[in-house]
Amino acid sequence: MNSSNLEIIRHSTSHLMAAAILELFPQAKFGIGPVVAHGFYYDLDLETKLTPQDLKKIEKKMRQLIKKGLPFIRQEMNLDQALKLFKKLDQPYKIELLEDIKKTGTTVKSSKNKNNLNSPSQSSNTQVSIYQLGNFIDLCRGPHVKSVKELGVFKLDKIAGAYWRGNEKNKMLQRIYGLAFSQKKELDEFLKNRAEAEKRDHRKIGQELDLFQINEDIGPGLILWHPRGAILKRIVENYILDQYTANGYQLISTPHIAKMNLWKKSGHNNFYRENMFPLMHLVELNKEEKDDYQLKPMNCPFHIAIYQNELKSYRDLPLRYTELGTVYRYEKSGVLHGLTRVRGFTQDDAHIFCSLDDLDKEITTTVKFGLKILKTFGFKNYDIYLSTQPEKFVGSQKNWDKATKALKDALKKLKIKYQIDPAGGVFYGPKIDIKIKDSLGRDWQCTTIQVDFNLPEKFDITYIDKKGKKKQPIMIHRALLGSLERFLGVLIEHYAGAFPLWLSPVQVYLTPVGKIHQKETKKLGQELEEKGLRVLVDTLNETISYKIRKAEKQKIPYILVIGDKEVKSNNLNVRMRGNRQEKMSRKKFQEKILKEIKEKK
Repeated sequence: MNSSNLEIIRHSTSHLMAAAILELFPQAKFGIGPVVAHGFYYDLDLETKLTPQDLKKIEKKMRQLIKKGLPFIRQEMNLDQALKLFKKLDQPYKIELLEDIKKTGTTVKSSKNKNNLNSPSQSSNTQVSIYQLGNFIDLCRGPHVKSVKELGVFKLDKIAGAYWRGNEKNKMLQRIYGLAFSQKKELDEFLKNRAEAEKRDHRKIGQELDLFQINEDIGPGLILWHPRGAILKRIVENYILDQYTANGYQLISTPHIAKMNLWKKSGHNNFYRENMFPLMHLVELNKEEKDDYQLKPMNCPFHIAIYQNELKSYRDLPLRYTELGTVYRYEKSGVLHGLTRVRGFTQDDAHIFCSLDDLDKEITTTVKFGLKILKTFGFKNYDIYLSTQPEKFVGSQKNWDKATKALKDALKKLKIKYQIDPAGGVFYGPKIDIKIKDSLGRDWQCTTIQVDFNLPEKFDITYIDKKGKKKQPIMIHRALLGSLERFLGVLIEHYAGAFPLWLSPVQVYLTPVGKIHQKETKKLGQELEEKGLRVLVDTLNETISYKIRKAEKQKIPYILVIGDKEVKSNNLNVRMRGNRQEKMSRKKFQEKILKEIKEKK
């Protein structure tokens, strides 16, 4: 079944749920009920606080309505007729939507909701469409299935709270989420994968493995990395910086704040203000200091300033700057989520300054480089999107067309299939986004490659071409992992905390059987550390079985127990993650583990 048919089934199922609710709770007032990923929801105003037990009752009623074979009946009427109807039905939220149509021609408050299946049809003669299912009548543009007999399998999932129209000043409604699929096996597969995803939740695993925490006294969305988490983060940082510097990038470092005038000049203040932290008014602290400062949401203007420090020639291009730059964005507390949505995060940021002649090559090289890096971390499947010009943008249409064409040409040259993300570009340029798929097939946004003609123009940056004339370079914004915090959250869930050896904060766990074996255990631990391995020697007075279980829970790849046999001989009994055991010499174990790290399997 194609996605559009499945959307129709899901939206029709939301109406079925509303019809069942109306039969059980005749006093219910209905908001909106659109399609969402894997299903649907409906918002309702109801004095009775719904419980999971109520969901079972609603599901039962839905199945009873299906047996009746109720049809979806569509009719059109003008606004006055629709208002009269919903006043009679005592549905204030539908009346509000109709009043909005009367005033502005649409129920849509922002461009983000344009595809809401629950928004009414619009026409020049102000006709709206109404759908009826049993006793439930809704303002809806459709389409729907002909009858409830055409619906697939469904399951009411959970109850949540939601402000009417997403506005905190409005009343809190009850939101019922439902799942809907065309076949039972698809629903079963989804529930199985979701259960697995809950086990892999990086917040849960992060606590179990003692990787990080978020402390409310410090602030939501701000990460405290514990020793093992900091090691994991540093392993990733060291690897990517080594890769970048080996591929022609120059390492730089920039401050966390800058004068407000910089952000006005770059355009961030006009186009990105809602995502920026409040200004720091230093004039309140020091009357001689009249400038306002801003925590940086981006690194771009700083890299431009370094470029501008001295005159550049065509011989200097392409010039590639990179840094692990920490930026700050004011995300609403309701959307913060562990490592994957934070307020302070570090980007593997880079900016490439190049000529028009070098643009195609730089884009294709960067895409290939990005895919190679992701593959090394274990992400082999991905989707690629070309994100085009948004509604609010800076620069000329001519430059936007050039930038978009350059990205399209690069993808065509690489023979990479891609999808269009309409209006998904940033305010200064279009971009290529790479969304990786984890071990459960979930999509995660990581790599972004953006072409920008506009900031070089705004900051008037130039280089001297072969003819001795000043030319404006093109700027490529590029982050291959994106937010390191987000990437590490994805990495934790992808591997369920059981990282490949090269990424594991602790690679080898050693414990002596008794006190008489401690000296040899520590000696072996030191030998392995001298080889560059990350080793934990545990000499605590606990039983061996307890220690082994503890190391297994910490998902450490290799466990070595040192007893009489290991002290007297050159052999080791190596316990490998996954309950495999193998006897081998110390030399062979070292060769095996070093090879595994080198190959990054």
